[in-house]
Amino acid sequence: MSDIDIRVRGHAGRITLKRPKALNALTYDMLRAIEAAVDAWRADTAVALVVFDAEGDKAFCAGGDIADLYRTGMAGDFAYGQQFWRDEYRLNAKLAGYSKPIVSFLQGFTMGGGVGIGCHASHRIVGETSRIAMPECGIGLVPDVGGSLLLARAPARLGEYLGITGTRMGPGDAIHVGFADHYLPEAHWPDTIAALCDTGNAPAPASEPPPEAPLAEKGAAIAEIFETHGRDLPAIRDALAKIDPDAAKALDRNAPLSMACTLEILARVRAAPTMANALGQEYRFTARAMEHGDFLEGIRAAIIDKDRNPRWKHVLGGVTEAQVHAMLAPLEKEFAP
Repeated sequence: MSDIDIRVRGHAGRITLKRPKALNALTYDMLRAIEAAVDAWRADTAVALVVFDAEGDKAFCAGGDIADLYRTGMAGDFAYGQQFWRDEYRLNAKLAGYSKPIVSFLQGFTMGGGVGIGCHASHRIVGETSRIAMPECGIGLVPDVGGSLLLARAPARLGEYLGITGTRMGPGDAIHVGFADHYLPEAHWPDTIAALCDTGNAPAPASEPPPEAPLAEKGAAIAEIFETHGRDLPAIRDALAKIDPDAAKALDRNAPLSMACTLEILARVRAAPTMANALGQEYRFTARAMEHGDFLEGIRAAIIDKDRNPRWKHVLGGVTEAQVHAMLAPLEKEFAP
């Protein structure tokens, strides 16, 4: 497959994303190819570890290729998207619980589906260009691919902040929040990967002190906002405006239903912080997102018409608790890894 290069080099299973012009966005076929490879390597004694990287300097993976999701959803076919998400989440769970070390190299943008394959690895390497985010509320989804577990584990209520604003983390912030482990200048990555292949040894490569983490400085103020205002989005927005105007503007842009459900999901996942629970809560929303949520409108505004003017179903503060619970109610066919 020209979009992805899967091979064994030395002691390493190597997976390289090869769609740099599309910011290495994941297609359904790429996801299935990755799953087949990691399934095969699990029992292959010649493979000691798995290495993920990507071509190009702009992105490790900026998300999923959602053109087919939009096309099928607009045609009234919601089953295609539900199956896509079930298959993607199954892969995310396998990577998070993999029996061998996985080392991911996360240059440039790592967002959405890229987080799902890169940020559940056992050894997550960031460099000077790394920008990691969960921007799903901007397109009518919620942070998914197991991202809700990473957000729920973040310190100082930064998970809620990142989940509803979609703020991009630089390398220092990504390590501080828990989306990455080690900082290594990108000029050293080729030699590091070669050494991993040659030795099969998975202790993290030698790393340097990460850059500063601006979110660490804001952590106490952000925590106070969410502890004081709970899930009151207008109050959160007004409080954020005093310390982070860009974050407040993001709340004005993003889908209110998605943000309200994100806060509920993070509360549920924090209470039971397992990958299975996180993916299950996320799937309850995504399975309904086309028919009952704002996903199709979000994609129309961002990708299809590109007018950046989505017409959400709710205004900020207009989502009721009953509507949140309806989106996150148990499904007849729940997700199970």
